[in-house]
Amino acid sequence: MSHSVPNRNWSYPTAIKFGVGRIAELAEHCKAAGVTKPLLVTDKALASLPITAAALDALDAAGLGRAVFSEVDPNPNEINMADGIKAYLAGGHDGVICFGGGSALDLGKMIALMAHQKPALSVWELEDIDDWYTRADSAAIAPIIAVPTTAGTGSEVGRAGVLTNSATHKKKIIFHPKLLPVVTICDPALTVGMPKFITAGTGMDALAHCLEAYCSPFYHPMSQGIALEGMRLVFENLPLVYADPNNLDARAHMMSAAAMGAVAFQKGLGAIHSLSHPVGAVYGTHHGTTNAVVMPMVLDFNRHAIEDRIEAAARYLAIRGGFDGFREAVMDLRAALGIPENLTAMGVDAARLDELTEMALEDPSCGGNPVVMTRENTRALFESCM
Repeated sequence: MSHSVPNRNWSYPTAIKFGVGRIAELAEHCKAAGVTKPLLVTDKALASLPITAAALDALDAAGLGRAVFSEVDPNPNEINMADGIKAYLAGGHDGVICFGGGSALDLGKMIALMAHQKPALSVWELEDIDDWYTRADSAAIAPIIAVPTTAGTGSEVGRAGVLTNSATHKKKIIFHPKLLPVVTICDPALTVGMPKFITAGTGMDALAHCLEAYCSPFYHPMSQGIALEGMRLVFENLPLVYADPNNLDARAHMMSAAAMGAVAFQKGLGAIHSLSHPVGAVYGTHHGTTNAVVMPMVLDFNRHAIEDRIEAAARYLAIRGGFDGFREAVMDLRAALGIPENLTAMGVDAARLDELTEMALEDPSCGGNPVVMTRENTRALFESCM
């Protein structure tokens, strides 16, 4: 019997405790995971906020201590990781609570991954390439509990973390199956205090994940369906939370969309991410905002390969006008959220486009783009974003 459906390996996410107020369960979920002395990893801005204090109070009241590490850069690197590992070992910790946005989630995962590995193993040897993850001692990886406070990255349901090499400014995706948190608490109330531009940028990151997964040419119908519904949730709810930060229902739907985007991108990412990663690494721009800036140009770039698929999505999303209508909806959403018009407005210098092009072609997201990316067309795509 002949067939054309490919063999694929799928793995879907973890236990998710979803709902307003679920942060109150943090201590009991730590105990259930066998964690008696967690290190809470968060970022500098969050460390001083009431939501973080409340989480630490709850841990302390349950006899789990109140240890915090918050020396996390917006694009975390191996220096932050080494500092975090030092704090983890000095405190005798046995698990990590990743509390915050993508940066804190990613760095917390790296600390849990590397704290007890053999000193000879470099984190860069665990990049998401082939079966490199098998180099790590799986049993040495500490349990991870994820508490997202933004609705964007979706790292709380992922098996990877992004780490920037401070010397080369290259973002590397570090992968291990045990980087999947043992439990994730998705409490929409934690996202209410986000600054508006972070609400916008993280929300557009969720849209980019869903859109690129949906357009990716690989076979993964589960991701395909999740990506489509995730896009609907973003288009309907992101304008609502931007206009009214206290809209808890819309916040909840955005939190779902963020987790859905990261589950969906097991199907692949594409040019939006392969352009945005180098720009973020070189210029320190906000990842989701950068994704939003290049999104319409990448839609144009991929148009001939994705037009039918985008027309189908537009019908589901009740967007009139097929591909052009969908592109217009993206432009309207960008305008409503105050997203910069192009990369020039984000400070990108045309003189560095050759360098950024090379970095984009090295980015693993490149391989999931519906149109094969070459030096010529990627350089031209960057120019269209200026």
